[in-house]
Amino acid sequence: MDTEHVVRTFVEYYEDQGHRRITGSTLLPGPGDPVLFTSAGMHPLTPYLEGRPHPLGRRLVNVQRCLRTTDLDEVGDSSHLTVFEMLGTWSLGDYEGPRSLDWAHRLLTQGLGVDPGLLHATVYGGDEQVGPDTESLRLWQERGVPVEPTVDDNWWSNGPVGPCGPDSEIFLWSGDGPPRSTPTGDDRWVEVWNHVMMRHRRLDDGRLVPLPQRNVDTGLGLERLASLLQGRSSVFDCDVFEPWRRLVPGLWPLDEPSFRVVCDHLRSAVVVVGDGVRPSHTGQGYVLRRLVRRLLTVLWRGDPSRVLGDLPDELITHTLHHFRQDGDPALPGLVRRLLVEEERRFRRLLERGRSVLARPRFRGPLGEEDFRYLHDTHGLPRELVTGLREGEYPDAGGVRTVRS
Repeated sequence: MDTEHVVRTFVEYYEDQGHRRITGSTLLPGPGDPVLFTSAGMHPLTPYLEGRPHPLGRRLVNVQRCLRTTDLDEVGDSSHLTVFEMLGTWSLGDYEGPRSLDWAHRLLTQGLGVDPGLLHATVYGGDEQVGPDTESLRLWQERGVPVEPTVDDNWWSNGPVGPCGPDSEIFLWSGDGPPRSTPTGDDRWVEVWNHVMMRHRRLDDGRLVPLPQRNVDTGLGLERLASLLQGRSSVFDCDVFEPWRRLVPGLWPLDEPSFRVVCDHLRSAVVVVGDGVRPSHTGQGYVLRRLVRRLLTVLWRGDPSRVLGDLPDELITHTLHHFRQDGDPALPGLVRRLLVEEERRFRRLLERGRSVLARPRFRGPLGEEDFRYLHDTHGLPRELVTGLREGEYPDAGGVRTVRS
């Protein structure tokens, strides 16, 4: 079952349950929002979770592209991506958590053909402010699904203040043998779907107050679920990455961890540019710059003469199409030009860094004053200085000219 089939099955199922499909937003939150990128499907819906009536009603479903920089260090494992798609459903003060979990169980086992014996759930075990989620626990027990209560792992929030609540997470077994242990005891249990009973708001002082309505907010990782349904061992082996698996190894021979980082960060950079971000020294543009520099650092470890200008057009257009960003025929060319220019800028910065760090003043241990001087006077960030001194960036010497 390919990812498009999963999306179609998901959306149509919830439309049959009275949900209205809403259009997913870009990665960029609205003006004044302190968050740089949309990191969860609920983010654009925050005003409605807080009580504002939604024009399409109280039951909603959508497909939302998301970006999470908090997972950057985990990219390269079997289940984390920087940019991904989240399938989401919402009850805005309509039905409660048990109905949401029941529908999810039916969709997974009947609509998508998941073996019920490969499922496990977790629920909120309660703390001094909020009691245990006995309703979700009872639902899973009635369905015959093993369930594990936790505390920290089953409380969802989108920051230190704002809407939050207990959640129940659904896991799918990814191991070769029969399921073992629990989600907190064996990482072969992969979380695919989170159902948040979003009923509270956390204040600045840590207290919880009720939201005007009792909501349910769910998010299902499309690539994670698709890879498991396709019997793949990682998200990088599902059908979304088929052109990357086909084209990249012949262009840049990479070991598997490096392949995953390079492909993930390139896809993420394409999507971020597709949503209107341009490289810069701050904010969203700096996240884009970090992604490009991080993938180049990995790409050049095996061969510092590799260049992004060799990236096949198919990989850019496939990514834009998958994330529904292919409305402008000029966009693929713009993406390529920005990537190539950012690569050139990074090479020039490395050359300047090597020249500056070769001075006698910087040959010994560096203090905070040295790092500030290098940044403020020469534009050399701390991580780049550290990487150069540790030999993280090989010198490519003369690099051939490529098309941009």
